Formats: sequence, structure tokens, C-alpha cells
Amino acid sequence: MKFRPCIDIHNGKVKQIVGGSLADKNNSAEENFVSEYDAAFYAELYRKNNLKGGHIIILNPAGSEFYDADNAQAKAAMLAYPFGFQIGGGITCFNAEDYLKQGASHVIVTSYVFKNGKINLDNLRSLVYITGKDRLVLDLSCRKKNDNYYIVTDRWQNFTDVIINEETIDMLSEYCDEFLIHAVDVEGKANGIEKELVELLGNKQTVPMTYAGGIGSYTDLERLKVLGRNRLDFTVGSALDLFGGCLEFDKIKEWN
Repeated sequence: MKFRPCIDIHNGKVKQIVGGSLADKNNSAEENFVSEYDAAFYAELYRKNNLKGGHIIILNPAGSEFYDADNAQAKAAMLAYPFGFQIGGGITCFNAEDYLKQGASHVIVTSYVFKNGKINLDNLRSLVYITGKDRLVLDLSCRKKNDNYYIVTDRWQNFTDVIINEETIDMLSEYCDEFLIHAVDVEGKANGIEKELVELLGNKQTVPMTYAGGIGSYTDLERLKVLGRNRLDFTVGSALDLFGGCLEFDKIKEWN
């Protein structure tokens, strides 16, 4: 179990948002924190602290007026810390290779694979052909509905019919190097982890997994360690002092 840093980019700025509030209309989201620093600042900080395997997430869609500014921020971060980050947000088989050449260690993919509510195996296999299994991360970010956790796409706005369970994890792990899982209903709220989801993931680990969502205290980290059987890596967003929260970066990085 170790800390994976994050850089979330929305409307051309480094931000922390409430995950469930993100909407394409008017590029809106409920903001917890908007940084005065750019993405390269955080990338350099993580590089100096030798924190690898974090992720950059571009939160605007490709058609947004802010998408080019988001990409510029992401590229500057990768230039500051080559191969220190995975990158996600609008990744397809048409741009994945470019991001890898620009300095991403992996690409993170959701909507291109979980398309129209289902797993699109043709798209998944096309990606693997380009990136290789060892440079692909599948984002299984999810929301709970009718007692199951369903993968959500399109910046967490749309439910798929894909349930996170042992069968899904076993099948998808054949195609990727890692999973990234945001518990969207608690993302950005810093009110506690999604315990049931953490237990599910901790009981069925086939490839490395990074959990995000709801961490707001050091006690939450202890719970994550126990419920996840010390198998899940984690990221802290809004609760981290770098983003206006109360958890000290210097203490969090010691988990590594």
C-alpha cells in the first residue's frame, strides 16, 4: 500500500472537485480547490520526493473550449517529470501513442473501452495493440446502484451495465497493467472511504489497484489498509494540504 499523487486539470487549471458534480454543460463542477500553481509545479514537487505512479486526469471533454489548455498543462507536467505519471481523460487508440511519446508512463482509459454502456472489446484490443498491456491502466471508477457498483463513463456522468465483481476484474486484468478506481459518490467529499468497495477490491487483486475517494483523515488510511488487506494503493485529493486540506503531504508520503 502506497501513496499515488494526483494532478486533476479542469478548465485549464489544477483543481480538486466533487466528483459527482462534474458536468459537460458549461464545463461546470463544484470546486473544492483551485490552485494558483500550474501542473508542472506539482509534477516537480512529486519528482523531488520520488513519488512515482501518480496520475494526471484531464476533466474536460475533447470538444471543450478548455481542452487545449488542459492538454498544455498536462504536457508541461510530463515534461517536468518524464514517465512519472499516468494520464487519463479522452484517451483513444488514436492519441494514446502520442501521450506515451510525450512522457506518460501509462495511459488511463475508461469511456473508449466502456462504450455505450458495455465493454467494447474491439476498442480494448486495439489499445493493447498500440500501448502493450504493460502501459495501459483501466479506470474502473464506479457508483453504487441497486446494491452493486457499476462502472461510470464520460467524466463519471453515465452508468454502464458493467458491474465490478470478481468476473469483471479477472477478465479485464488480462488486458492491463493496473486499475484506477474512483469511488465517485464519495470523491472530493473527504467524509470517509467507500468501505464495501474497498473490501471488494482488497479481496480480489489480480493487478495493482489504486483507490481514490473520500479519504479525509489518517484514520481513513488505517481503515483502507485493513479493509483493503494492505493491497490497495491510494490517492488523496481534496484532503491533502497541497490542495487546501488538513492531511500533511509530508506525513502522507511516508506511507511509501
